Amino acid sequence: MMANPPRFAVVLSGCGVYDGSEIHEAVSLLLAIDEHGCSYQCFAPNTWQARTMDHFTGESTAIAGDADNRNVLAESARIARGNILDLREFNADDFDAIIFPGGFGAALNLSDFALKGPECEVNEEVKRAIEDSYKAKIVIGAMCIAPVVIARVLGKHKVEVTIGNDKDMAKGIAKMGAKHQMCQVDEVCVDEDNRVVTTPAYMLAKSIGQVYHGALALVDEILELI
Repeated sequence: MMANPPRFAVVLSGCGVYDGSEIHEAVSLLLAIDEHGCSYQCFAPNTWQARTMDHFTGESTAIAGDADNRNVLAESARIARGNILDLREFNADDFDAIIFPGGFGAALNLSDFALKGPECEVNEEVKRAIEDSYKAKIVIGAMCIAPVVIARVLGKHKVEVTIGNDKDMAKGIAKMGAKHQMCQVDEVCVDEDNRVVTTPAYMLAKSIGQVYHGALALVDEILELI
């Protein structure tokens, strides 16, 4: 057991693959952090979801502005079992790494990449958290589609990320100033200079087992940089 185990911040974007955080990815990540003897604190922006989806039918049940739409922080608390903080409370100096699991919430709630592509805007608290983490030189990690958010904020630094092997997505990342590395499901892209680590997860994964092994590899590489 490490005397002072590294602390991870995990930023969630809701609860459910179609409108929030991908639950398998989020839970696999939290388990991987715990199994490495490290601690984590979950965060989420206190904002409304871009849309709420019925995960059984795949149909939209509400959009931003509707009375029955859902709050990102409240939904994320489902995954964190209530142990979650408003992203406004995030202080990079308190952590050794910050990681963003995937799910459409990353492209709908943390940013609007799903709507605007490379011209997307990033939630102000998410942007602040990423920029503060970069300045503090803590490691930044992302899974699945979430690397596009990192690319949008840190593209000016020529960060290198992966979302797997989708060539069109790679072109979009390049338009944001970042570099894309083609990876297989069990591989991790490590940008040592910028201290950014990413993995494809369900962009390529066919099972929760593959997602979990990717999460383990992600945490392994982050700990190497720490």
